[in-house]
Amino acid sequence: MKLTRKKLRAGTAAAGVLLIAASVVFSQRPPGPPPGGGFRGDDLVPFGRDLNLSDEQQAQIRKIRDSFRESDQSLFDQLQSLRDGQADPLTGSFDEAAVRANAEGRAKIQIELEVSRAKMMSQIAAVLTAEQKAQLAARRKQFERQGPPPPPDRP
Repeated sequence: MKLTRKKLRAGTAAAGVLLIAASVVFSQRPPGPPPGGGFRGDDLVPFGRDLNLSDEQQAQIRKIRDSFRESDQSLFDQLQSLRDGQADPLTGSFDEAAVRANAEGRAKIQIELEVSRAKMMSQIAAVLTAEQKAQLAARRKQFERQGPPPPPDRP
């Protein structure tokens, strides 16, 4: 019976270590737009190439995007500082209060970034014509039916 309890304790401890290691790995995502959203390369809006944006619209959208990128940079820097300052739970002693404070700080910044992104997308939508908005809405519905694309391969 003692042997079984020892195995159970060892298995539980190993599972706990793996869980902690996984949470550390997944919390180290680089700063930037959330996966599946934001801008990639020169794409101005999701499906932007299909909307036949005029040169003037593209310039306006670039200006909006660049403005938000500049204003959000300090939030990304704060987020990175919190990630860098997070204690490694695999070394040293565990400080639950510090982990909670760090997680709450990151969550508050994420909220601000999501609000900022929504404001940016609202301003971009104001640049689009009614026809372009209808095309975008139709594409979004199609995308929702298909589900998200698989994550990109990372080197």
